[in-house]
Amino acid sequence: MFGRTIARSLAVLVLCLSQAVAAQAEYPSRPVRLIALNPPGGVSDTLARAIGEKLAERLGQPFVIDNRVGAGGIIGSEIVARAQPDGHTLLMGFIGNLAINPGLYKKLPYDPIRDFAPVSLAGRSPLVVVAHRSLPVKSIRDLIALAKAQPGALNFSSSGSGNGTHLAAELFRTMAGIKMTHVPYKGGPPAMTAVIAGEVSLTFSTAPPAIPQVKAGRVKALAVTTERRIPTLPEVPTVAESGFPDYVVTTWFGVVAPAATPRQVVRKLNREIVDILGDRAVLDRIATAGLIAAPSSPEQFADLIKSETVRWAKVIKESGAKAD
Repeated sequence: MFGRTIARSLAVLVLCLSQAVAAQAEYPSRPVRLIALNPPGGVSDTLARAIGEKLAERLGQPFVIDNRVGAGGIIGSEIVARAQPDGHTLLMGFIGNLAINPGLYKKLPYDPIRDFAPVSLAGRSPLVVVAHRSLPVKSIRDLIALAKAQPGALNFSSSGSGNGTHLAAELFRTMAGIKMTHVPYKGGPPAMTAVIAGEVSLTFSTAPPAIPQVKAGRVKALAVTTERRIPTLPEVPTVAESGFPDYVVTTWFGVVAPAATPRQVVRKLNREIVDILGDRAVLDRIATAGLIAAPSSPEQFADLIKSETVRWAKVIKESGAKAD
């Protein structure tokens, strides 16, 4: 009796292993849908297309980019969370839908940690602290001194209440011990236009809209939010260099699959994506969107999502940020 039980257990184990090997060997067996949360031409769309095209070449099936825009990424996230967990529906997630939304919304139709299997972090985008040309500051230290001399007088724009650019500014404001007034706009370009026009004093902007305006002299850059200076603005110091070594903020993007996706499929995708993000043509392409390649293991990406969720929940609570 005992021997038969062991035999059955071994048979089940062998069957599971053979099915797992078959799933990896056959994957993908049909076109893969890769959902991007930006419209065509947006940052996550550009990254999704750059990776998706290479995956199609390598794996022999089309990777179709499906743009699902709106509601802070909730619409596209819910689709993937409820999809068949076989690797044929993937999501190019980002800091907003994977780490900020849990602290921003009382109810979400998905749980970023429970409902997704992280595949790989893919890219990071720096933020640039830019100010109106007439603002009498040349550095982060000058900005803090001015804000302390005139509490609440400085205002800053963002691409929306509860957005990553808003929270990045709130985190800085808290760490610096200053008061500034938040003015939300509907998107990054209007937030930048407001600085150029002098409607607001400054903004924490994503790199793509900021860099051309800095180079054209329409705004002045005070700092970037990465650990190191960025190649496109080598003369601009980091916030960390300016006296805040713990202040490092980037907008990040990465691929996730539905939670129960076979581990072998996740590993296969991870290996391919990590390799793709070392391709010079891909690096040049995503650089045009202000992105720096940042491949990772699934475990590293999972740890990032968890730590960033905790970090931004605290900022949201302390700032009182609300979703638009």
